[in-house]
Amino acid sequence: MTSKTLSAGDTIDARCTRCRDISNHTIVAMVGEKVVRVECNTCRGVHNYKEPKVPKTPADKPAARKKAAAPRRTKKDPGAADREEWASLSPTMDKARAVAYAMNGSYKVDALVSHPTFGIGIVKIVRGNKCEILFEEGMKLLRCQ
Repeated sequence: MTSKTLSAGDTIDARCTRCRDISNHTIVAMVGEKVVRVECNTCRGVHNYKEPKVPKTPADKPAARKKAAAPRRTKKDPGAADREEWASLSPTMDKARAVAYAMNGSYKVDALVSHPTFGIGIVKIVRGNKCEILFEEGMKLLRCQ
């Protein structure tokens, strides 16, 4: 198979930037053996050479490998750690020391709080005007002062 070396003035297929189609173009400029600029024979637009993209067929594409599906893991219950901590702390709590919860009250870490809805809880974290309290149901973020 012989291939003719291209030169200025030869006809070549290229993607036209104005027509937005692959059509015949005349080579206008070359750098070495590389085509740089072409003129569209349809619309007469001069532009940089755009090599025509060949549409891929399914035979050209490598077979996509499918990863073996990993067995699904059961998600850990997010409240399980809180319930375990509650179970370990509840026997040592003196419920008579619990202070009634109030939104404008101030609390310290490890203080016992009695909430009308959630019951007895222990203050774990105090940040600004909010505190995280561990109740039997789990951790709750409540307003405080």
